[in-house]
Amino acid sequence: MTPATPVTAEPVYEQKIEGFGTVRLVPVNPARDAELLHGWVTEERARFWGMGGATREQVQEIYEHLDSLTTHHAYLAVRDGEPVALFQTYDPEADRVSECYDVQPGDYGVHLLISPSGGGGTERGFTAHLLSVLVAYLFADPDRQRLVAEPDALNGKAIARLERVGFALGAEVVMPEIDLPDVFLPEKRARLAFLGRGDWVGQG
Repeated sequence: MTPATPVTAEPVYEQKIEGFGTVRLVPVNPARDAELLHGWVTEERARFWGMGGATREQVQEIYEHLDSLTTHHAYLAVRDGEPVALFQTYDPEADRVSECYDVQPGDYGVHLLISPSGGGGTERGFTAHLLSVLVAYLFADPDRQRLVAEPDALNGKAIARLERVGFALGAEVVMPEIDLPDVFLPEKRARLAFLGRGDWVGQG
């Protein structure tokens, strides 16, 4: 199975990194990308994403729902024409995370899932380079003062990656379940992490 690569889709952001390649952020198209994303989120390595038992149709429904919102957005990170990660952003005030901490003005939520073939586990510096692009894109908006991440509390690798680029760890919290039409996402024990505009290791 080789899903179509959205190389012709218009990116919202693009950055070239010497020795790494050109990374483009392309909005997810649920109909076009459902098969690709289903392959990613249902792998054992993505168990912390909480969608391991989802069908392709359910994955499409989830991203159609996100696509209908003005507060949540999903992007494919495409390096030199190859999709290598799923990147999601959200307004914490409109998300279940708001039930777990005191949301501050300028907070902006993020999720990141590296693809199985993206190089995150084998290529030195891969995730750091990718995160630098994502953070640069988000902080290009001056209204965004702090990024909020909430990886699964048991996902030590994800937590360590965030710390390496400057995220400060917060409390462990239990995020409530999500019940959408035909789609159920269970509650999640997460570790909050925060990156202020002035604390980003990769800035400049």
